[in-house]
Amino acid sequence: MLSAGHAVALRRRVGRWTFSAVRTVLINTGTELLLGDVQDKHLSFISHQILPLGLRIDEQRTVPDGTAIRDALNELFLRAEIIFVTGGLGPTSDDTTREIVAELLGLELRRDDAVMTAISERLSKRSIRSTNRIPRQADVPAGARVLPNENGTAPGLYLRKDLNPRIRSPHLFLLPGPPRELQPMFCESVMSILRSIVPASLKLSRRLYKIAMTGESIIEEAIGEEILAIPGIELGYCARPAEVDLRIIGEAAGVDRADAIIRRKLGSSIFSTNDESLEEVIVKLLTERKETIALAESCTGGLLAHRITNVPGASAVFLAAYVTYSNDAKIDALGLVSDLIKKHGAVSEPVARAMAEGARARARSTYAIATTGIAGPTGGSAEKPAGTVHVALASTDQETIARRFFFPSDRETFKQMIAQAAFELLRKKLRTEV
Repeated sequence: MLSAGHAVALRRRVGRWTFSAVRTVLINTGTELLLGDVQDKHLSFISHQILPLGLRIDEQRTVPDGTAIRDALNELFLRAEIIFVTGGLGPTSDDTTREIVAELLGLELRRDDAVMTAISERLSKRSIRSTNRIPRQADVPAGARVLPNENGTAPGLYLRKDLNPRIRSPHLFLLPGPPRELQPMFCESVMSILRSIVPASLKLSRRLYKIAMTGESIIEEAIGEEILAIPGIELGYCARPAEVDLRIIGEAAGVDRADAIIRRKLGSSIFSTNDESLEEVIVKLLTERKETIALAESCTGGLLAHRITNVPGASAVFLAAYVTYSNDAKIDALGLVSDLIKKHGAVSEPVARAMAEGARARARSTYAIATTGIAGPTGGSAEKPAGTVHVALASTDQETIARRFFFPSDRETFKQMIAQAAFELLRKKLRTEV
């Protein structure tokens, strides 16, 4: 187990924040990662899993297959306490992680009969023919602990600190590359080992608050000074189109104090504290209220419908979507009067209102959202520059609400920002704030 004294020795200052850390490194192996053929999905997952234990990924490296793995480990053995290595445990010639680690630590590779039996049974059940290279996956460095793989043939391996007393080495976790294999193994096997080796004094709490349609500088102005006055609290922001993730990390008592400040200052602006998307919150609220939604989309081209239908259970609340990009489609599908478009233009508040009301009437839904705007880069004017958009929300119990926004950006970001604005307008309506 890592000593509490060692943890104190590694206490570090980051800006105005302090936190304890055991130096933890993630090595992703695989030439395919560096070629851009595959995207890494391990950093985010592992970081979230280990944070409650007080661990942070201090460094991530991506190295190609082969000798680069040996070079990285040789260097990191001297200054890391925990190393996670992903990939290179399979049967092919470029899977060399286990052999390299065994060589570096001076450990004999031994064929594990239990692992070999599990591999054979898995192949047999799936009618997969074995090859002469598959048994390599059952080779285990002497003294290593096998981490069962219920979703593949290659087991993971845990090698405790200084397993070979003649060679200084950190705690090593060798994990399979595919996320569908790594993630269950991490939760079921790796976390229990980490809990046994990490001092309880390192444990941290983390809270996340998701806020739409408010800039990070405004959020910081509201809560930053008070939060940073709490000893040991780390405060962070992650901005994306029309959304900010606010993060606090620290010991439980400090996090509770910060949480009270954030909820008092930001209150109903927070749409989720559970890492939910805005559309997930919308579907949940509509489901709870037994209400329904329809959509009339012009400039967003079906993005709102796409996002809502990505949410499990959306079929209980989502009735219809009308993608009416042209003026004729707005007239034919939603019943707009052509004179309305001629008088005000397709990108206007009256047209947005009429679109929302037409969609709600046709779908017979509780609510309907409409979007109409100018994505650009062409098509704008001095009165209606590219980036102009109107969003309307029709409902059974209130006059239609309409808002004008200006989101000058590339087309994809423009659509995402409109979706956020539209969903936030509906969320506030469902919370009776508009």
